[in-house]
Amino acid sequence: MSSVRPWRDIARRQCRQIMVGRVPVGGDAPIAVQTMTNTLTSDAGATIDQIRRCEEAGADIVRVSCPDVESTAAFKQIARAANVPLVADIHFHYKRALEAADAGAACLRINPGNIGGHDRVAEVVRAAKANGCSIRIGVNAGSLEKDLLEKYGEPCPEALVESALDHIKLLQDHDFHEYKVAVKASDVFLAVSAYMGLAEAVDCPLHLGITEAGGLIGGTVKSSIGMGNLLWAGIGDTIRVSLSAPPEEEVRVGFEMLKALGLRTRGVRVVSCPSCARQGFDVIKTVEALESRLSHIKTPLSLSVLGCVVNGPGEARETDIGLTGGGNGKHMVYLSGVTSHTIQSDAMLDHIVELVEKKAAEIEAAKAEAELAQ
Repeated sequence: MSSVRPWRDIARRQCRQIMVGRVPVGGDAPIAVQTMTNTLTSDAGATIDQIRRCEEAGADIVRVSCPDVESTAAFKQIARAANVPLVADIHFHYKRALEAADAGAACLRINPGNIGGHDRVAEVVRAAKANGCSIRIGVNAGSLEKDLLEKYGEPCPEALVESALDHIKLLQDHDFHEYKVAVKASDVFLAVSAYMGLAEAVDCPLHLGITEAGGLIGGTVKSSIGMGNLLWAGIGDTIRVSLSAPPEEEVRVGFEMLKALGLRTRGVRVVSCPSCARQGFDVIKTVEALESRLSHIKTPLSLSVLGCVVNGPGEARETDIGLTGGGNGKHMVYLSGVTSHTIQSDAMLDHIVELVEKKAAEIEAAKAEAELAQ
């Protein structure tokens, strides 16, 4: 099993903490994973079903778009059914923010500069305060204010940061400080530079995202490069991976990103080889089957699946459970990094699933015992 290695430590940026419903964001809280529904919000049943799938995938917070009065009318039912805090996504229509706050939104996502004048911002702030809502300021390179585009000539890091600071001032002028900020762009270089600049300028939590990142594969790569750089630098308190894919996939990718950096642990972390002619079993099909059958495990633990003995034993020493391919359909199983026993191909999948479930149960039992002892 791996020991603590100082060179793996990430020193997170220090910032103040806010609450999104019951989820703390910023400070020393775990980095929250968000996603956004893509159903018609006015269809409460479909939206609730999608939120439930996102919850099962591990979402900490879910954003729901509220473009019209029908959406905010359904929001109350949706918020009551959800087990995670909901962010109401508001654009232009400040009254939708007031309605969503009253309907149970834990957070309002707005651009203070595009919902009207000073008086309308004041109304939104009053509604947020009255309902215990936080606010996310969402700056986007694709919708920068005209004066900033004229000043800078094009979207650039300085323009995004200035927009964010202007919006922050609007809230601070109304003595509102329960906010987090995002400065998103689809260009990785632009987004990363803007977030780095903003991180130095403010003490509030930052919501990370590479907006309009693309499909499942392309968007995952793009988001991982952009957000991975920021997270590695200690920047980011909540994340959303924007994919043209089901929202629960965004959650899974978000957790994989955080797990790779050691920032969150949830479920089974699989270490597996790409497979080659040396493999003692079909690694690709085995990993696909194991990931599917172990998706219900929420307990953090690690599983290595290697097709042969070249790297298999070494990887197995670093994981809770290991499987290495052997000859004649006979494969080696490792427990806590130590050689344990062999298993035949036809019994391999069921056996590994059983071992993982047993290990997860043992970890949870030990955790419960430790909590009782405190």
